Amino acid sequence: MSYLPSQPYPPMHGVVPLIAYPHPITPPPGCGVLVVSVNRGPYMIPAPVTSRFKIDRQVVAIPGEGTWHVAVPAGGHDVRYTDFMGVPLMTTSLMVQPGAAHHLVFRFGGWRNRVHDGYGTDVTRFGLWSNYSVALVTLVVGGLACCGVFGVMLGSTG
Repeated sequence: MSYLPSQPYPPMHGVVPLIAYPHPITPPPGCGVLVVSVNRGPYMIPAPVTSRFKIDRQVVAIPGEGTWHVAVPAGGHDVRYTDFMGVPLMTTSLMVQPGAAHHLVFRFGGWRNRVHDGYGTDVTRFGLWSNYSVALVTLVVGGLACCGVFGVMLGSTG
């Protein structure tokens, strides 16, 4: 796969626009690059399409699964994926070094959502159970509640 040459950044005055590029980029001075890989998850509609990627509470438009490159200022950052209502699905913290590339892999799984760094180490600060796990627990609890209510009702009539 070949990449287009990275485009030079326009001169900026202290503000770095958080834009995701599908190809490697050269960071502006005093910034690093966050290389974000996202899987689609086991869902019919890919998880990145229905979720929002945020860096320090700012939404970064990542259109779907794959690997994306985002220039971020050096320093500490809160990085997370949230659902469409803003509920965190996965969160992690990251200390960005100027001129360096920092890899994060967001894995939407069948049971748990996890974040891994470029070395495969789990760096998840918070990982919500997947939609399938939440639905399974809800069905079990709902089923037990319904069976209990119906059991009490049938037992009291007889």
